[in-house]
Amino acid sequence: MCSSARPSVPLPLRLSALAASVTLLTGLAAPAATADPGPGLAPAVTDGPSAQAVPTVNLATNPGFEAPSPDLADWGSIPGWSCTGGPAEAAVTATAPHTGTSALTVTPANPDSTGECAQTVAVQPNTTYTASAWVRGDFVHLGATGTGKDVAPAWTETTHGGWQRLSTRFTTGPNARSIRLYVHGWYQQGPFSVDDVRVDGPAPAPAAPAGSVATSDKVVFFTVDDGWQRTPEAERFIADHRLPITAFPLPMPAATDPAFFKRVTAVPGSSIQDHSVSHTDLTTLPLERQQVEICDARDSMTRLFGTAPTFFRPPYFTWNADTLQAAANCGIRTVLTADADFSWGASNIWHPGLLQPGDVVLVHWTDTLAADLQRALTAADAAGLKPAGLVDYLR
Repeated sequence: MCSSARPSVPLPLRLSALAASVTLLTGLAAPAATADPGPGLAPAVTDGPSAQAVPTVNLATNPGFEAPSPDLADWGSIPGWSCTGGPAEAAVTATAPHTGTSALTVTPANPDSTGECAQTVAVQPNTTYTASAWVRGDFVHLGATGTGKDVAPAWTETTHGGWQRLSTRFTTGPNARSIRLYVHGWYQQGPFSVDDVRVDGPAPAPAAPAGSVATSDKVVFFTVDDGWQRTPEAERFIADHRLPITAFPLPMPAATDPAFFKRVTAVPGSSIQDHSVSHTDLTTLPLERQQVEICDARDSMTRLFGTAPTFFRPPYFTWNADTLQAAANCGIRTVLTADADFSWGASNIWHPGLLQPGDVVLVHWTDTLAADLQRALTAADAAGLKPAGLVDYLR
């Protein structure tokens, strides 16, 4: 039942394998339509005497497919979701949604496609969640992988042209921090639609805001934002000085030249983190839209560089309580600003005196970056501080 398989076997055998594998997993027939119970109470910790009921929230990103595409998203992308067939298969449509004004419609482009769309959802270990979605079509599946324990997908043979709710419940393993939620159809079964997706469970604690790192070590942290201007001088300066940096590139420049960002973050302690998709003032957006900005950028960085970000740099240093919660919903632990700015020839320290242990310094990928880094490094030397990597200090 691997949702990404592409077997080259006749349709009857595919359908037979589908029925056999689901029966083996569940011992049940396809689920019948049910009413959506909505948010309620669920056990936050399922093991041991400390289990307790806590309010649940929907952790899915863009669950109703109502969020507009951010300005700098990949062309044809569906905010919050990654679809294997891209815009050739998956589109947001306004044709008879379950609720609201939009739903996802997937039309597999060839006989070997199931039209899968998926997203990463941050979760807590040893915790119970309920995933659900309203679907329309034949042989539509909803499931989750990476839970740490086997979980059977929910599926339906047919919705008879109407909407049907699929639901599956799972408990994460002791090491689970995120799961992959997926929905897909089946080979040669035609289009299907999805709306009102939910992953109900306890909300994670909000991310921690920080402008510096609490440490007595004589270290300072250099962070570099955006990524539009990438110069060989800056790359050479970073390599020659073995300078650990924390890069916060936007997805578009990162995808334009991922090899550059891999080279400039090759020094131990360096990392690539999250800076949103479209560099929007997030305080102008509701929590759901902020979550799209942060989660989509997280997914882009993970796809390009192989490691999921754990820090988020809010554009313009503007954030609110919704930002902290949205970041946490995307698996981010720290929302990081800075307390010094050496960008574009500046030397601004936003506290009295010299740089101090734990200070975070802001610079940008610009044509002045090599000189800006030299000036910041001189300021750190004057304070008796050495550059260090944030990943070695913020967990």
